[in-house]
Amino acid sequence: MDKKIMLVDDAAFMRMMIKNTLNKNGFTNIIEANNGQVAVDNYAAEKPDLVIMDITMPVMDGLQALKKIRESDPDAKIIMCSAMGQEAMVVDALKAGAKDFIVKPFKADRIMKTVQNILS
Repeated sequence: MDKKIMLVDDAAFMRMMIKNTLNKNGFTNIIEANNGQVAVDNYAAEKPDLVIMDITMPVMDGLQALKKIRESDPDAKIIMCSAMGQEAMVVDALKAGAKDFIVKPFKADRIMKTVQNILS
């Protein structure tokens, strides 16, 4: 079964990079969002198996979106992405129910290892 994955990042090139990595590893059912509000709306409509979400975004940040998604679906599987130096935000994200996090700049093998751990 092809798992549905939602990528959420305000930077299109970041979404493209992760999408390419996922595609190469057989994940082709990918939806995208460019801010937390769109992510919350897309999650409700699409019910993805996994969300990979940036923390720092306009309109609604990843932490707010994480909390909203988890309110509607306590079992949501969400991996947060953060830049170096955002450790406090990562701790907040994990407390709010994120399953794991990936630090930018991303390494393809780290992305895949995290995705496979959470989906298996």
